[in-house]
Amino acid sequence: MKFFFHVGQYFTLLKKVFGRPEKLRLYVRQLFHEIDTLGVNSVWIVIIISIFIGGIMTIQFAYSMSNPIYPTTLVGLGTRDTLILEFSSTMLALIMAGKIGSNITSEIGTMRVTEQIDSLEIMGVNSASYLILPKIVAVVFIFPFLFIISVFFGLLGGLVTGPIAGVISIPDYIEGIQWLFYPYYITFSLIKSVVFGFLVASVPAYFGYYVKGGSLEVGKASTTAVVNTNILILFFDLILTRLLLT
Repeated sequence: MKFFFHVGQYFTLLKKVFGRPEKLRLYVRQLFHEIDTLGVNSVWIVIIISIFIGGIMTIQFAYSMSNPIYPTTLVGLGTRDTLILEFSSTMLALIMAGKIGSNITSEIGTMRVTEQIDSLEIMGVNSASYLILPKIVAVVFIFPFLFIISVFFGLLGGLVTGPIAGVISIPDYIEGIQWLFYPYYITFSLIKSVVFGFLVASVPAYFGYYVKGGSLEVGKASTTAVVNTNILILFFDLILTRLLLT
């Protein structure tokens, strides 16, 4: 399996992607279709995962801070900051890379092996821009909203699970998620969400656009795309954390 793509070829594709659209109206219509397909259809899985993760983190923080010298408000604070700083941005992006990324690669890859992309090129259409640009814009647009949804339902999951499990009371949990709150954490994670959204859309699109062979190769390209996207997400997470939190 090829784990790293050709950087020069990737940027050459991006140059074609951000070329001037032939008919803006067609791009706008395709954009709304991609927002629905890639974004709106991902909301429920984000909500379900976030609720369970929020509840799990609340219980784990409660047991790890069961020492009487630690205030119980640390449970809510720890859950809040973990959701904002890492899970709802980075971990969610890794999950979405599997769902959205594989979808993009398989869709574009299938069009490549069935020569539909070649047909678009023959008709004078910038296939890279028409097929990939709406996907990139849609995912970059929807990712910050998915982040906000994830944080909200993650905190809600902790609010419900904590009292049910008997590890923290509702007033203590609410006080904890309000304690020592830094609004910049939200800004930091929104920036990460935009960057990760670009990676989740553009890297799988690259593998789909340049796939060669048949349906078997499309499947392999989808797997390789997800692996590469996850590696790049973690790499840029490290870079952005170093640049923006120091």
